[in-house]
Amino acid sequence: MRARPMIRGTGTTGEARESGAPLIVRGGEAAEERGLAKNKHLTMAFLGALLVLLPVAWTCPPQKADYVMVSCFPNAIIANVPECPYGWEIDQLSLGGVCYTGIHSPGYYRFIIPDLTPKNHSYCGTLSEYMPGKDPKYIFYNSIVSNDTSLTVRNQPVNYTFSCMYRAAYLVNNAVFSQRVATVYVNNGSLGTFRSQLSMNVFTNSKFLYAKDAPYVIDTSEIGSEVFIGIEAKGLSNRFKVVINNCWATPTPYSTDRKRWSLIINSCSSDNTVTIFENAKDSRSMFKFNSFRFQRLEKVSTVWLHCEVQVCDGERLVCQPGPCSVRSLSSEAEPSGGILTAEFHIKGNGSSNNGHITGTSLFILLFVLINTCCDLVNGSRM
Repeated sequence: MRARPMIRGTGTTGEARESGAPLIVRGGEAAEERGLAKNKHLTMAFLGALLVLLPVAWTCPPQKADYVMVSCFPNAIIANVPECPYGWEIDQLSLGGVCYTGIHSPGYYRFIIPDLTPKNHSYCGTLSEYMPGKDPKYIFYNSIVSNDTSLTVRNQPVNYTFSCMYRAAYLVNNAVFSQRVATVYVNNGSLGTFRSQLSMNVFTNSKFLYAKDAPYVIDTSEIGSEVFIGIEAKGLSNRFKVVINNCWATPTPYSTDRKRWSLIINSCSSDNTVTIFENAKDSRSMFKFNSFRFQRLEKVSTVWLHCEVQVCDGERLVCQPGPCSVRSLSSEAEPSGGILTAEFHIKGNGSSNNGHITGTSLFILLFVLINTCCDLVNGSRM
């Protein structure tokens, strides 16, 4: 209905000279008002969109991308990079350019290669190289790269290339790595690259001065005795802390075995038979537990101890676990570290005879019986 007067006013020449001029002026004002209103709406929409996007941008403050920590555990490789490196979000970083499987943990983006068996060497672009010889080794390679599918790239690309080398005895279907030892690499840009050996050992007593030789043997007569465990990272500065998250025992070498006995849950002792001396304070964490064996598994002569541990950068994160409570033991948190494993051989001796009389005991018993019989005979003669 509004369009018709404007058409008539602009379409009739006589009216345009007499009465059309005011109409044209009024039409120009209306058009100008509509233009201003349109611009106002566009400005408000832009500001609204900007306000929506700003909090998202603020949640990812760009970090310098010259820091990476790689932990080469026996059964997994864990790579940690600072969160938001040069402004990249976690869903823009991929493992091997293939898998967008990063996990956002406090202060870091964490990428995990969970399978190092030969049948799955190519996990998420992982490459491996077997080096034969007297001391055979496996080397695994991968990288964390940025990938922006938008038309313009606004952030500096990142490419964290890393590798892990393992001393290995090669079998047909499996690679057997030392289960008690991991290697941790820290590349801290201009400060250099640091290498540490993270190992789990059994010590002779609570002073943790002397480590026992593997394999560790527990006599059946010593069931219930104290076992002292120390997990230490050598070669790193004091800023890095060893954190024990969880420890448990299984009757098989597999850490995922459902038959398990928990010793440490969420950095807390599971019961009063477990004592944590130090955890996450420096480069070594220590605890003790009372030795045991699994019931109804008398034929099992080995118990495997598994500990999920991590190396924490104390200058970037708060490494010290919170206080223990009943809630801490209710359920285990999502694993954030790698697993080290030590095996204990249960060995029986003469003191553990399951009710059977040993040769020495039988000899003593016969000697007593003979003496008793002689006394009875002599007494009857008198």
